[in-house]
Amino acid sequence: MLIYAKQPIYYLIDHYPQKIKKLYLAKELDKKEYSRLMKMGFEIKRIPNEAAVKMSKNANHQGFLAEVEDYTLHDYKSFFDKDFILVLAGLTDVGNIGAIIRSAYALGVDAVVATGVKRLNIEPILRTSTGALFDMPLALEHNIHTVLNDLKMNGFISYGADMGGEDIRKVKIDKKRVLVLGNEGEGLSSRIVSKLDNVVSIKMSHDFDSLNVSVAGAILMDRMRYE
Repeated sequence: MLIYAKQPIYYLIDHYPQKIKKLYLAKELDKKEYSRLMKMGFEIKRIPNEAAVKMSKNANHQGFLAEVEDYTLHDYKSFFDKDFILVLAGLTDVGNIGAIIRSAYALGVDAVVATGVKRLNIEPILRTSTGALFDMPLALEHNIHTVLNDLKMNGFISYGADMGGEDIRKVKIDKKRVLVLGNEGEGLSSRIVSKLDNVVSIKMSHDFDSLNVSVAGAILMDRMRYE
């Protein structure tokens, strides 16, 4: 698996150097930093910028690329002993998913379940999560109704994000909880909403359409923190 850009790669260097197989450098580093990296245990290869551009498919690699271990998806049933689960209902934008995972890790979510899609492109999700994906258990299960039923049977209370829901600031939050976020275009379907224990929303100060799902998700996750 190939990732690029300085921030996610340095996250792995600082936290999971053992997951890096080979580091490619398309820029000069100062001698002290290069010496530090040489002691990390992974192979370092200098490459010209043209090669880096080709490897990153013309993306902004910032001079850093790395071959890393593949990410192993989890079984969502292994999350039943957790307290705070995030369920993504049909989200497909890898930038949004990566940003949500980054916020989820920062705001105390224990695990994430992606539903409504058959596969996930892990590389860009890892990159846009700036490496936080390696700290966040992620499962993939196509049928969200199975996931919600199983979580409910294991004591979870569900909260779904919808513009017509109750103000999240006024909702009692249970310790064993699930936050469900709908996809970028259509939100949560009526069938999913019918399965939820609570429907919540973020009340706006001004008349405005809606927030990006990753932004709304971060606000709701923060409101649902249990400390």
